[in-house]
Amino acid sequence: MSTPRISFRQSNQRLPPLISFWALTLGVLLLFSVSAAARGAVFSPETFTLDNGMEVVVVPNHRVPVVTHMVWYKVGAADEVPGKSGIAHFLEHLMFKGTDSVPAGEFSHIVARNGGRENAFTSQDYTAYFQSVARDRLELVMRLEADRMISLRLSDDKVLPERKVILEERSLRIDNDPAAKLEEGVQASLYHNHPYGVPIIGWEHEIESLSTEDALDFYRRYYAPNNAILIVSGDITAEELKPLAEKYYGVLPAGDVPPRLRPREPSQKTERRVVLKDRRVRQPSWSRTYLAPGYASAINKEKTSPYALDVLAEILGGGATSRLYRSLVMGRGVAASAGAYYGGDRLDGGSFTIYGMPLPGGGLGVLETAMSEELRKLLEGGVTSEEVEKAKQRLRAEAIYARDSLFNPGRVLGTALTTGRSVADVEAWPDRIAAVTRGEVLAAARAVLRDEVSVTGELLPEPAPDSDPEPATDSTSGGSGP
Repeated sequence: MSTPRISFRQSNQRLPPLISFWALTLGVLLLFSVSAAARGAVFSPETFTLDNGMEVVVVPNHRVPVVTHMVWYKVGAADEVPGKSGIAHFLEHLMFKGTDSVPAGEFSHIVARNGGRENAFTSQDYTAYFQSVARDRLELVMRLEADRMISLRLSDDKVLPERKVILEERSLRIDNDPAAKLEEGVQASLYHNHPYGVPIIGWEHEIESLSTEDALDFYRRYYAPNNAILIVSGDITAEELKPLAEKYYGVLPAGDVPPRLRPREPSQKTERRVVLKDRRVRQPSWSRTYLAPGYASAINKEKTSPYALDVLAEILGGGATSRLYRSLVMGRGVAASAGAYYGGDRLDGGSFTIYGMPLPGGGLGVLETAMSEELRKLLEGGVTSEEVEKAKQRLRAEAIYARDSLFNPGRVLGTALTTGRSVADVEAWPDRIAAVTRGEVLAAARAVLRDEVSVTGELLPEPAPDSDPEPATDSTSGGSGP
């Protein structure tokens, strides 16, 4: 599966259209970390490195005799060879197709028979596999995961049927979902040269040509202990885990992993717009996404503070008390919903998005004008000290109980460690958020919220014609170059 949309708030509510599924992983990192402002350190993890270069992180939590075991690989869709889009996600599926000692499909059956649950996910920058099991079953899943790290066996009779599954997944999740299809177009328009513009699941015509050898090449190149991070959270300590990690992972040979060399995105100088009309759309929606620095950029002395962008997103679009909601939904009555979010947890930079849906029968033009007016007010007048402090308080309140989870610590730390950050960066998060000032929020807004570095997305209904049409119409306007 691709990276899931994650939030601390447990809800089955569908996220607003046009929100990038990768971007909301920042919510885990931000909210979880800010909670520590009230309680000291965020996770207080214990760390060590095996002789073969594999990093190990332990987050003790002894409330229940359960552990979550995760292996993160520092490779994702943005590391694929041009023309082979989707191979990272495809390999994630194929990792369940068996080794010499564990037949195809048996991995999941073993975990289930032992009362556990497991899954995997792929992003642009990482691929991760996890199992949640009783404490006394930890050694079992470590043996299984270490086995498939170096002993995966693939053949056409396993790979080609799974390729059909991937194509069906793409058809269901992207091609037959107008909002997802538009989101794919927005990302492709936002990144003309960088591989972030290529969908994680891949382009259909390239998926169709992926082969067994393509999968094995990718596996041999990137799946190695020195390109992986083991994270275990739950009823265990580093002292207890270390001999197990050495027994199962420490004996694996290090690989010759290539450096992560990716093309740079040239400076964008023209506003871009992507419009999709589809007769299946019942309610129009609108978004504008701006290129922005990411969290890792701050480590490299990026002038615009990503922490200020976190606070800005909360002030602009963090729920019913935010500026956009109070103005567009409650005040002017031109929107059914409105919000903003900052996605900074990618290795090569992030993005900032504002979005909204008009009231039934309303048009996107009125909504866009109202959005632009609110941004103008902010850019000219700034934010108040009260807004900044309340934004921090809301972020802290939403995450205060999150440390009790066994999954989220691994998710937060794994995302950070595979995208250019360290355990220390995660642990320092509360202090960095607390230090954000009014001036930094305004400076960040003025640096990022510029039309010439944005892509506007419009999702519109299309009246069904008398004859059978194509299922959707896709059009892109605006600058065609950087």
